[in-house]
Amino acid sequence: MITHAEDDVVMLWRNEPSVIIGKNQNAFAEINFDFVKKHGIKVVRRMTGGGAVFHDLGNLNYTFISPAGGQMSEGIREGGLDFAYFTAPIISALREISLDASLSGRNDIVVATPDGERKISGNAQCVLDGATLHHGTLLFSAKLEKMSGALNVDPTKLKSKGIASVRSRVANIFDLMPEDVQEKLCDVLDFEKFLADRLSKEFSAKTESLTDAMIREISLLAEKKYSTDEWNLRRFGNFAVERRRRFDYGAVEARFDVESGRIREISLGGDFFGELDIAELEKMLSGVEYSREAVYAVLSEAQIGRFILGAVASDITDLLFFNESVL
Repeated sequence: MITHAEDDVVMLWRNEPSVIIGKNQNAFAEINFDFVKKHGIKVVRRMTGGGAVFHDLGNLNYTFISPAGGQMSEGIREGGLDFAYFTAPIISALREISLDASLSGRNDIVVATPDGERKISGNAQCVLDGATLHHGTLLFSAKLEKMSGALNVDPTKLKSKGIASVRSRVANIFDLMPEDVQEKLCDVLDFEKFLADRLSKEFSAKTESLTDAMIREISLLAEKKYSTDEWNLRRFGNFAVERRRRFDYGAVEARFDVESGRIREISLGGDFFGELDIAELEKMLSGVEYSREAVYAVLSEAQIGRFILGAVASDITDLLFFNESVL
């Protein structure tokens, strides 16, 4: 279903079992391909940054799209991405069903429980042609054992969060709700109806369905781009130098060649977010003298934080000149 508020769009939707990876991630480093093939789980790359998430029919997804001048965009913080703004109505709805929900870290929604915080939602965001796209997951009754099997989670990410495994950190919303709420929201479709009602009121929206013309356009775009191996499974090239570090704003990996004292080619990836396409930064660095001063100058002039949200030029310079590979 879709709800419209002036030029804004709010969507609630579900997927068959699939792993959705961030725009800048290396699919082959994030996914257990033997497992996903065995269980018929699709692999899809999204157009926003961040890390890999698992979808199935027990997971409800939400999307906000707000063009410049739209009703929702009036509240968006100027400059950068604004996760707090778009997760606020979701968190408010979760609190209505007696869940102590809050935004945690960069982009997670967690619920406080007697056993500690449990993640029930991951979010991603980008700005394209002046329009803000924000989307997130809501684990309601997902098959969490499939999630654990499908994802090869970065061990440095687990270590930085002080946890033992993916399975120990995530939880389904249904399992966290009080019994009286479980009786009212028995399955994911009940939960979808509840959330649709809350969001419609929040944005004074009307409910519409996808038209046949929209479906045809979506299908054509998927066929040409988003269903192709080139988009979903593209590998990072085989480069001579490989570096990886985890920062507060996410993991960043760099693979590059140096020829005659200059960076010949470079590929940057990770589960970070950014306003601008990382491919543009890669172009700026290709051909640059391989020295700290030259690289730092390019990163500073490029305003690195717009490509890798939260990064400063010294972070990525140190990454490229780290003395040993940590991949």
